[in-house]
Amino acid sequence: MFHVFGALASFERELIQERTLAGLAAARERGRLGGRPTALSPAKLKQARKMIEEKTPVTEVAQVLGVSRATLYRRVPELADARRRVMKPTGNSAGPSTSAHA
Repeated sequence: MFHVFGALASFERELIQERTLAGLAAARERGRLGGRPTALSPAKLKQARKMIEEKTPVTEVAQVLGVSRATLYRRVPELADARRRVMKPTGNSAGPSTSAHA
């Protein structure tokens, strides 16, 4: 009896999967894309790059554009690269330990 129920559940799951994929394909044909809209439009991205070139602090750029700092670091690669260079470990063992304590 459990094998029959398992087979029916598996069959139902496959039907749901097929219908979902068909629905997504039909939506794509109508020009609809799934997912969350991007926070930074091309115009906002251009404005962010300009503000960053003018040495505006990242926090201020994020506030002006209405996005998080993480969004800026993710979408503006040169910003993330600059941050990595600044935060690069120096190999100095005299500083505070970053290892977890048990």
